Amino acid sequence: MGSKKVYYLVAIFVAVGLSIILADPAFAAESDVQQIENFIRSIIRVVAGFAGLVATGFFVFGGFTYITSSGNPEHLDRAKKTLIWAAIGLGITIAAFVLSNIITDIATGAFGG
Repeated sequence: MGSKKVYYLVAIFVAVGLSIILADPAFAAESDVQQIENFIRSIIRVVAGFAGLVATGFFVFGGFTYITSSGNPEHLDRAKKTLIWAAIGLGITIAAFVLSNIITDIATGAFGG
């Protein structure tokens, strides 16, 4: 399987995942602060979900490259770097998601809501 086919598989994986992530329930009418809070939380959830989806795609690509490297040191090193950077990106995404939720909770408590 060529690298173009892997890119196509990752693109299909991202497209299918986006349709699941972007599905969001409708909210009833609320106060202005709650509407803003829900909007910000929705944006953060979508961005974090998309970043997690992209990181998962890179994990799949890196793992596939690692498996198919056939002992070639260049391909093996590239696959390891892909996996390491995907893990770092996923860690940053999770940390940003948690931090944004903490800040939103603190701001909601401070400003009422």
